[in-house]
Amino acid sequence: MYTKDELSHEWGIDTPHKRGLFFELFSGLPRQGPGSAACTRRALDFVPELSAQSQILDVGSGTGAQTLVLAESSPARILAVDSHPPYIAELTRTLTECRLTDRVRAETMDMRDLKVANGSVDLLWCEGAIYNVGIEGALERWQRLLRPNGHMAFTEACWQTGDAPTECRAFWQREYPAMRDAASVVQRINAAGYAVVEHFPLPTTAWWNDYYRPLQSKHRAFPAAPSG
Repeated sequence: MYTKDELSHEWGIDTPHKRGLFFELFSGLPRQGPGSAACTRRALDFVPELSAQSQILDVGSGTGAQTLVLAESSPARILAVDSHPPYIAELTRTLTECRLTDRVRAETMDMRDLKVANGSVDLLWCEGAIYNVGIEGALERWQRLLRPNGHMAFTEACWQTGDAPTECRAFWQREYPAMRDAASVVQRINAAGYAVVEHFPLPTTAWWNDYYRPLQSKHRAFPAAPSG
């Protein structure tokens, strides 16, 4: 999900030791970002029916929580890609255990340079990872991959209110200054030549149940990182 440069820029993780701790913290979690099986299915319901010949590309798949839901909810072939090899190794083991390797595969790949054939994807899926490329950059770079009438689905952190607390504003201005409200995201999607089918906010449970609470538990038990 993250490249070396992204970790250094976004998180201040600029040494191999710190990068190792980062990925150790996120290993073993149900998800590497907010979301839920119910939200994945809800978004998939807005996509025209997929067949066994359809191709889904799951970008920034992590260990594949949403990949498995996509596989359970459609007969399509799926390619899940992530830049962190241990995530892909874990997902590959899971696919084998679930007997899904006949139509779902996982590969290590940089989401900024997707080695996927032009016009080969019916549905490009990206939960919790598009910010690594930026909405405008992703919409431009990935459009070539879609077949005519192909679809793209992604989640993005958005402002839900115009009067957020000062501390909240300061945090996001520091960590993700490109964050906008949903209306602005829709405008940028339209400006990039796409037509918005539907959008909806993730419920609070999609942040807490399978992401923040497991991450909190892992963080409490995590050894303090040495300075430097």
